[in-house]
Amino acid sequence: MNGEYLRVTAAELARAIEDPVWAFEYVEEIMETDGINDVAPTDARQLTTHKAWHAIAFLLERAAFPIDVVHGEHTFTSEDWGYGPAKYLDADQVKLAAESLARLSFDDLIREVDPGQLTAEQIYPLHWDETDALEWVRRWFAPLSPFFGAAALAGEAMLVWLD
Repeated sequence: MNGEYLRVTAAELARAIEDPVWAFEYVEEIMETDGINDVAPTDARQLTTHKAWHAIAFLLERAAFPIDVVHGEHTFTSEDWGYGPAKYLDADQVKLAAESLARLSFDDLIREVDPGQLTAEQIYPLHWDETDALEWVRRWFAPLSPFFGAAALAGEAMLVWLD
């Protein structure tokens, strides 16, 4: 179960909303031709937070983050894209997320967090007893800020889903 993102232009977002089947096929095409996390986050069209998505959601919710960057804000399809329907963030929400991520350090995000809390909350993937568990989350969280920042600078929206 992985958290996935695809940067899309306004025209691509409009088409995705109008034709979710096209959107799914487009995502599959991009994922087959582009390597996920193989380029710098500022240059990437797609990004994964791997299995850290749930921990990231937990930490951001705990910090009262203003946008749901893990699950998205708007549903545009009822079709299951792996683990539920895909959602999206419009360009304004991407911009707000980018600005908020730029002001948020991971160290602040995990301050006063005990990995046992993640176990108690049954945060996927339930390996929080490992000594470097939160550092593993940092690895997947770190690309979000530059990825969202680049999308915001380009005026792009974001498709968001779990697969």
